[in-house]
Amino acid sequence: MELNNLTPAKGSVKTAKRIGRGPGSGLGGTSTRGHKGAKSRSGYSKKIGFEGGQMPMQRRLPKFGFKNINRVEYKAINLATLQALAEAKKLEKIGVAELHEAGLTAKNVLVKILGNGELKAKLTVEANAFSKKAEEAITAAGGTIVKL
Repeated sequence: MELNNLTPAKGSVKTAKRIGRGPGSGLGGTSTRGHKGAKSRSGYSKKIGFEGGQMPMQRRLPKFGFKNINRVEYKAINLATLQALAEAKKLEKIGVAELHEAGLTAKNVLVKILGNGELKAKLTVEANAFSKKAEEAITAAGGTIVKL
Protein backbone atom coordinates (compact mmCIF):
# COMPACT_ATOMS: atom_id res chain seq x y z
CA MET A 1 0.00 0.00 0.00
CA GLU A 2 1.34 3.41 -1.03
CA LEU A 3 0.07 6.97 -0.47
CA ASN A 4 -0.64 7.33 -4.18
CA ASN A 5 -3.16 4.45 -4.23
CA LEU A 6 -5.22 5.41 -1.15
CA THR A 7 -8.86 6.18 -1.97
CA PRO A 8 -11.91 6.93 0.18
CA ALA A 9 -14.38 4.11 0.81
CA LYS A 10 -16.99 3.62 -1.92
CA GLY A 11 -20.04 5.83 -1.34
CA SER A 12 -18.40 7.95 1.37
CA VAL A 13 -17.65 10.95 -0.85
CA LYS A 14 -20.47 12.71 -2.67
CA THR A 15 -20.32 15.75 -4.94
CA ALA A 16 -22.51 18.71 -3.91
CA LYS A 17 -25.76 19.28 -5.82
CA ARG A 18 -25.23 22.32 -8.06
CA ILE A 19 -28.72 23.79 -7.96
CA GLY A 20 -29.98 26.43 -10.41
CA ARG A 21 -27.29 25.96 -13.10
CA GLY A 22 -29.53 25.58 -16.11
CA PRO A 23 -31.84 22.93 -17.59
CA GLY A 24 -28.99 20.56 -18.55
CA SER A 25 -28.21 19.86 -14.88
CA GLY A 26 -31.73 18.59 -14.23
CA LEU A 27 -31.88 20.96 -11.23
CA GLY A 28 -32.53 24.25 -13.08
CA GLY A 29 -35.91 25.97 -13.45
CA THR A 30 -37.43 26.07 -9.97
CA SER A 31 -34.16 24.81 -8.43
CA THR A 32 -35.88 22.17 -6.25
CA ARG A 33 -38.06 24.82 -4.57
CA GLY A 34 -41.37 23.79 -6.16
CA HIS A 35 -43.84 26.30 -7.61
CA LYS A 36 -44.86 29.63 -6.04
CA GLY A 37 -45.36 30.33 -2.33
CA ALA A 38 -43.15 32.09 0.22
CA LYS A 39 -40.58 29.29 0.45
CA SER A 40 -39.85 29.48 -3.28
CA ARG A 41 -38.88 33.18 -3.10
CA SER A 42 -35.46 34.58 -2.30
CA GLY A 43 -35.06 36.17 1.14
CA TYR A 44 -37.62 33.90 2.78
CA SER A 45 -37.29 33.34 6.53
CA LYS A 46 -40.15 32.28 8.76
CA LYS A 47 -40.89 34.24 11.92
CA ILE A 48 -39.83 32.77 15.29
CA GLY A 49 -42.74 30.74 16.68
CA PHE A 50 -44.54 30.54 13.32
CA GLU A 51 -46.70 27.42 13.20
CA GLY A 52 -47.88 27.42 9.60
CA GLY A 53 -50.70 29.89 10.19
CA GLN A 54 -52.05 28.04 13.25
CA MET A 55 -52.45 30.34 16.28
CA PRO A 56 -48.93 30.32 17.79
CA MET A 57 -48.20 29.08 21.30
CA GLN A 58 -47.35 32.51 22.73
CA ARG A 59 -50.78 33.78 21.64
CA ARG A 60 -52.74 30.68 22.70
CA LEU A 61 -51.55 30.85 26.31
CA PRO A 62 -52.84 33.55 28.69
CA LYS A 63 -50.62 36.24 30.21
CA PHE A 64 -49.88 35.93 33.92
CA GLY A 65 -47.83 37.40 36.76
CA PHE A 66 -46.11 40.73 37.19
CA LYS A 67 -42.77 42.15 38.40
CA ASN A 68 -42.92 44.44 41.42
CA ILE A 69 -40.72 47.44 40.55
CA ASN A 70 -40.46 48.43 44.23
CA ARG A 71 -39.07 45.07 45.41
CA VAL A 72 -36.05 45.32 47.70
CA GLU A 73 -33.79 42.28 47.58
CA TYR A 74 -31.47 41.36 50.45
CA LYS A 75 -28.59 38.89 50.71
CA ALA A 76 -29.53 36.62 53.63
CA ILE A 77 -26.84 35.88 56.23
CA ASN A 78 -27.61 33.55 59.14
CA LEU A 79 -26.42 33.82 62.75
CA ALA A 80 -24.48 30.56 62.38
CA THR A 81 -22.43 32.20 59.60
CA LEU A 82 -21.73 35.24 61.81
CA GLN A 83 -20.62 32.96 64.67
CA ALA A 84 -18.26 31.02 62.38
CA LEU A 85 -16.82 34.26 60.96
CA ALA A 86 -16.33 35.78 64.44
CA GLU A 87 -14.52 32.64 65.65
CA ALA A 88 -12.33 32.32 62.55
CA LYS A 89 -11.18 35.96 62.43
CA LYS A 90 -11.65 36.86 66.14
CA LEU A 91 -13.97 39.78 65.34
CA GLU A 92 -16.06 41.87 67.75
CA LYS A 93 -17.74 43.98 65.04
CA ILE A 94 -19.22 42.51 61.88
CA GLY A 95 -20.42 44.89 59.20
CA VAL A 96 -21.07 44.83 55.47
CA ALA A 97 -17.37 45.42 54.76
CA GLU A 98 -16.30 42.39 56.84
CA LEU A 99 -18.86 40.19 55.10
CA HIS A 100 -17.56 41.39 51.72
CA GLU A 101 -13.94 40.66 52.71
CA ALA A 102 -14.94 37.15 53.79
CA GLY A 103 -16.48 36.62 50.35
CA LEU A 104 -20.05 36.21 51.64
CA THR A 105 -21.54 39.19 49.79
CA ALA A 106 -20.92 41.30 46.72
CA LYS A 107 -19.80 44.92 47.11
CA ASN A 108 -23.02 46.97 46.98
CA VAL A 109 -25.55 44.40 48.20
CA LEU A 110 -28.15 44.96 50.92
CA VAL A 111 -27.67 42.49 53.78
CA LYS A 112 -30.32 40.99 56.06
CA ILE A 113 -29.39 39.00 59.14
CA LEU A 114 -31.61 35.97 59.76
CA GLY A 115 -31.99 33.97 62.97
CA ASN A 116 -30.97 30.49 61.83
CA GLY A 117 -28.23 29.01 64.02
CA GLU A 118 -26.82 29.92 67.42
CA LEU A 119 -24.81 33.01 68.36
CA LYS A 120 -22.55 32.81 71.43
CA ALA A 121 -20.12 35.66 70.67
CA LYS A 122 -20.79 39.22 71.87
CA LEU A 123 -20.91 41.10 68.56
CA THR A 124 -21.77 44.50 67.17
CA VAL A 125 -23.59 43.68 63.94
CA GLU A 126 -24.14 46.22 61.15
CA ALA A 127 -26.65 45.34 58.43
CA ASN A 128 -29.46 46.83 56.38
CA ALA A 129 -32.17 44.66 57.98
CA PHE A 130 -32.65 42.10 60.76
CA SER A 131 -35.29 39.47 61.43
CA LYS A 132 -36.94 39.62 64.88
CA LYS A 133 -35.41 36.29 65.89
CA ALA A 134 -31.93 37.50 64.86
CA GLU A 135 -32.33 40.78 66.80
CA GLU A 136 -33.38 38.87 69.93
CA ALA A 137 -30.49 36.40 69.61
CA ILE A 138 -27.85 39.14 69.16
CA THR A 139 -29.08 41.17 72.12
CA ALA A 140 -29.44 38.01 74.27
CA ALA A 141 -25.75 37.22 73.58
CA GLY A 142 -24.85 40.72 74.82
CA GLY A 143 -24.27 42.21 71.38
CA THR A 144 -25.63 45.35 69.72
CA ILE A 145 -27.46 46.01 66.45
CA VAL A 146 -26.76 48.83 63.99
CA LYS A 147 -29.26 49.28 61.15
CA LEU A 148 -27.73 50.99 58.13
